[in-house]
Amino acid sequence: MRTAPGSNLQIVGVAYLHDKISFILNRCTRMPSSKKNLVVPGRLSERIPGQLPAYQRIQSVIRKRIDSGQLQPGDAVPSERDLAKTHHVSLMTARHALAFLEREGLVERRRGIGTFVAQPKIHFNKLMSYTEQMSARTLTAGARVLFAKIVNDENEAAARLSLPPDSNILKLERLRHAAGEPFALETCYLNSAEFSGLIEAPIARESLFAILERDFKVELGYADEEVDATAADPRIAELLAIPRREPLLRIRQVIYSTKGKAIMYVLGFYRSDRHNLVIRRFR
Repeated sequence: MRTAPGSNLQIVGVAYLHDKISFILNRCTRMPSSKKNLVVPGRLSERIPGQLPAYQRIQSVIRKRIDSGQLQPGDAVPSERDLAKTHHVSLMTARHALAFLEREGLVERRRGIGTFVAQPKIHFNKLMSYTEQMSARTLTAGARVLFAKIVNDENEAAARLSLPPDSNILKLERLRHAAGEPFALETCYLNSAEFSGLIEAPIARESLFAILERDFKVELGYADEEVDATAADPRIAELLAIPRREPLLRIRQVIYSTKGKAIMYVLGFYRSDRHNLVIRRFR
């Protein structure tokens, strides 16, 4: 509205605006505290200072139930909706928690059915014996010795151990299993001049690493590894109870002492449905 300077209409308009502002402010100051502090249940709980994020708390609860045996492989995990309701979080937060557990290999999600505890997998992310790796996944390792002799026709193994061709080498082939299920086929090669006593060692029920460290005073330090994929030939397929041509993880490993001496060469074939390779890369 256009008015002349100093007109009464302008004064009235200013007074009216002042009254409206005062009225709104008075309503706000008289508002009950329950209205001013309105809280949506389940949302602020996702961001409590000093605590883990909600999705990590959900992961921890599920992980503990799996580790304690309350949830066994194949058991159903609570759905996203149930987790959201139980932990008072959003569906997106519950979904994020399950997705992270799936990436860890602890659960598997079946489209249209639900989420289930996955079969335990062995993670190759540290220099450990197979017995130690199985134990880390709450599995009891066992072995069936298929071959344990001194040979002199393993030229590749001799080269890997920095020995002359046709050297006498101790060859140990073992089928690794847990709960009656075959997991891997491993063949270990060692210098027979130093480790011939291993033929009499209880390698079917004890860790080879533990025997080397305890009985032969070897300090194992590190390993160089070559990893690739291959297909199961008829013999390996039968031993591992898998179809022929089934994909396998093949690892060639030279294990060294802390002094840098090659101690053992290992050729292993590992079921791809029971193992994965975990790699941390730095930039």
